Order: sequence, then C-alpha cells, then structure tokens
Amino acid sequence: MARSSRSNDWGFPRWRGYGSERGAAKVRMCDRHGCDQPGDRPAPKSPNSPGRWYFCEEHAAEYNRNWNYFEGLNAEEAAAREAKERREASGYADSKHYAWGGPGDGTRSRDEMRALAVLDLESDADFDAIKAAWRRLAKANHPDVKPDDAEAATRFQAIQAAFEVLRKAEERRAA
Repeated sequence: MARSSRSNDWGFPRWRGYGSERGAAKVRMCDRHGCDQPGDRPAPKSPNSPGRWYFCEEHAAEYNRNWNYFEGLNAEEAAAREAKERREASGYADSKHYAWGGPGDGTRSRDEMRALAVLDLESDADFDAIKAAWRRLAKANHPDVKPDDAEAATRFQAIQAAFEVLRKAEERRAA
C-alpha cells in the first residue's frame, strides 16, 4: 500500500488546532531524585544563574524553605544588599494603596473601612479611638441594657464584628 504524502496539518480545513502535535504531550518530571510527579515549578539553581530546577509542588515548597538568599555574604554585605533592595523597591510600597479602590490613604483594607463606618469613625482613627467608640456603642446597644429590642441586638453584633476586624488588623500591624 502506498504511503500518503499529504499531511493533515496543511491546507484547509485544519484537522487539529494550531500548536497541537501528533505525539504525546511532553511532561517534564520533578528533578528531585525518586519523585515521579510533574515538575512544573521552576526554581533557580543558584543566585543570578539562568539555570533552573523543575520541582513538583511538594519539593518546590521544601526547596523554598531551605533557600538562603544571603548565603555566602557576611552581615555587612547582607545588610547593604537588603538596604539597596528596599531603596529600589520603595516605589512598590508607595503605591500599595492602589491595590484596592476605596477611600482613605491606602493603609486600611476595605473590610477595615467598613468596620470604621459601623463604629462611626473616620478613616484615620487610631486604635484608642476605636476602643472608645466600641465601648460606647456596645454599652448603648447591649442586649442586657435593651432586652426586647431586636434592632439593638443586631447593631450590637455588627459592632462586635467590626471591633474584631479592627483588633486583628492592629495585631497584624504590631507584629
């Protein structure tokens, strides 16, 4: 039987999509010895090197845990490199408030802004003002003070939730 000289890849109509191949898809395996998972997460072999290892998710996490960015540098060189990189990346810190679109100066998240609105505070309120407003509103709307008022109970729950959001945000900032 004569072999066909025509290819299914040329002319119209196309029998397969652009970029598809006849053979099996090539899957790169994890570079960790003994691993049989696909290696789809590249990692540098050394600092400033174009060479890459390709790991599965588990071994990429292990690699990143053990990665020492300042390896081979003494304390002064490491501090100088860190200071230089902070200077060069300061534009990212200055523009971080564009990550969310809302009022304020960008130091608070959208949830924090909503919580401040529940407590009737401005966006620049400090944590002492937040605590004072929370105490004042909680005392005024507590179910023990207004036992038969369902709206007061709902307001009290909203006040408690708002304070929790702001308290956790303050703890994150302090850490």
